[in-house]
Amino acid sequence: MALRVGVVGGGQLARMMVPAAVELGLDIRVLAEGPGMSAAIAATDEGDYHDAATVLAFAQDVDVVTFDHEHVPQEVLRALVDAGVAVHPGPSALAVAQDKITMRRRLSELGLPVPDWAAVHDAGELADFLADHGGRAVVKTPRGGYDGKGVRVVADAAEVDDWFTAVAEAAGDQALLVEELVPFTRELAQSVARRPSGQVVAWPLVETVQRDGVCAEVLAPAPASAGHLADLTESIAVRIAEELDVTGVLAVELFQTADDRVLINELAMRPHNTGHWSIDGATTSQFEQHLRAVLDLPLGATGMHAPAAVMVNVLGGPEDGDLAARYPGALEAFPEAKYHFYGKAPRPGRKVGHVTVLGEDLDDVVYRTRAAAAHFDD
Repeated sequence: MALRVGVVGGGQLARMMVPAAVELGLDIRVLAEGPGMSAAIAATDEGDYHDAATVLAFAQDVDVVTFDHEHVPQEVLRALVDAGVAVHPGPSALAVAQDKITMRRRLSELGLPVPDWAAVHDAGELADFLADHGGRAVVKTPRGGYDGKGVRVVADAAEVDDWFTAVAEAAGDQALLVEELVPFTRELAQSVARRPSGQVVAWPLVETVQRDGVCAEVLAPAPASAGHLADLTESIAVRIAEELDVTGVLAVELFQTADDRVLINELAMRPHNTGHWSIDGATTSQFEQHLRAVLDLPLGATGMHAPAAVMVNVLGGPEDGDLAARYPGALEAFPEAKYHFYGKAPRPGRKVGHVTVLGEDLDDVVYRTRAAAAHFDD
């Protein structure tokens, strides 16, 4: 009988696990939130991942449950574990990814490099932090934000009055996360994978380019990163994976500062946008590796197929018509490019796909990847 993997969440990450599962001969099943999701091709069930009974019913005949996102409530995760279901990553690891204040606190306890931060409950506490940090800071909602959502750069506590109102109305001891505004020179991402029995492997460090809070481009490997920088970021990611008992793929997003320090920005305990280049550019993609890891199978090699790989997201897509109408021109102009689309309708700012190109010269590869992706923009 084939090994059976259940994926909670029907987004593009679940969709991109499907080819890897097919190649490995795995039975992959997806609990999608509703019809028409990116992973509809493998959606065996539809339902609310907030409902423990729904998720337990989905999990009853799979060998392991994993996730397309980190938003499954802790009570649902614990119900799975209590029922004897193998859950990877597990509840304790996901608790750190689900709440940015918990994440900052845990990383600080481990002595890992993070921006100066505080949990603030009201405008007065935020004003004090601003006064101590040059008058500007980054404020984040602890839960649910992504792709620039739930993040504001502020110079006055009144700029997040609406968030403080929500905090005051919420049950329990709620707060916002405030961090120093880091003077970084570039953003980096380090991905690793870890299996339950302890094996850990890392991909090359990559540089990421953000636009309006959304990842737009990824350069692999990150320019001028060989040696100390790559060794440092790998050691940070491996330590996080081991200390937090992360199983599956872990992506660590980092800031590099002018004095060559690195500070941890965010964690993702699943395949991540910054690792999409690995589908075409690495011996083992992050999606195949994630499946291997959660099943506790030996992990694959992570070397690159070419000296340079560049991934450019297709954000938004054409204003008129659909993406398919753009295929002939793009495929003819750049036959060496690899195109990946997520089954999503075009919408401003939406990640509807990505393009990857490999080559010898980074500057040339950047140019060709951007040009290929531009065929799908207006």
